[in-house]
Amino acid sequence: MVEKEVVKLKALVFETFGGPEVLHYKEMADPSINDDEILVRMMAIGLNFADVYRRKGNYHLAGKPPYILGYEGAGIVEQVGANVTNIKVGDRIAFADVPFANAELVAVPMEKAIPLPVEISFETASSVLLQGLTAHYLTKDSYEIKPGDSVLIHAAAGGVGQILVQIVKLLGGQVIGLTSSKEKADAAYSAGADYVFLYEEPWCEKVKDVTNGRGVDVVYESVGSTLAESFQATRIGGTVVFYGMAGGDPDPVDPRMLMDTSKTLTGGDLWNVLTSREERISRSKQLFDWIIDEKIKMADPITFPLKDGAEAHRLLESRKSIGKILLIP
Repeated sequence: MVEKEVVKLKALVFETFGGPEVLHYKEMADPSINDDEILVRMMAIGLNFADVYRRKGNYHLAGKPPYILGYEGAGIVEQVGANVTNIKVGDRIAFADVPFANAELVAVPMEKAIPLPVEISFETASSVLLQGLTAHYLTKDSYEIKPGDSVLIHAAAGGVGQILVQIVKLLGGQVIGLTSSKEKADAAYSAGADYVFLYEEPWCEKVKDVTNGRGVDVVYESVGSTLAESFQATRIGGTVVFYGMAGGDPDPVDPRMLMDTSKTLTGGDLWNVLTSREERISRSKQLFDWIIDEKIKMADPITFPLKDGAEAHRLLESRKSIGKILLIP
């Protein structure tokens, strides 16, 4: 009698912090699920800069190596826990904040499982959730966009940036984008931006010029080191939403400046918004509906086999990619 070969889970892992070269593909034990979890066979996994920061050791990681990166993805339910309701084997689900996603199988808490409409592909879900839900709360919660608002968007060709451009336009705002290259400016224009300026230009002056000297109503600031200039580009009584620091820490803000100009500085973090399954589902549904109705268009992602994750990390860190990078198990 021939013994049946035991097929083990494969995952992208690392034992030590460092560059992309520390990542390797290896067999791991299948994850076990508790009564409130589901086991998902991954079909697509989103790659994000948070994965790079964790790989480098910038973010704290719990437990001992080998570590598995990844927090965003989509797949098919293979098993459900005893307490799980409204989810069954064979369902298509996605998630934005579940660890150890860089694997063929992932244990997903029921409260973080987002139902996937048949019109939304696994690739689209893995491309849009983390960045799309960020853009959603920025335009609904941090500063609610109103028709006629003038909006400055940093890194307008990035993953969050391109979705922000489209949502602001959808809600009736005027978009001024900032990018680091002409190629990225073209991507921001394609997303619907009304004006796009390069960081190497005197962009504060240009923003003032196209707003007739007034400045914008709101700035979505994700660079950090440009925070002082963002305030210069904002009108009296305007708002700066600080939600990232891809370019380094900002200088301290003088409260007296805020008082003298009646300007507002507010922060934003997705995890302060996604506090329940109901929030995840309702916000995701609006995103999915916009995509199904073609009110938001997603660029085709760049895909890598999961085993080639190191190459995907190199591309992401080069900052030469436009659009989302996915890992496919």
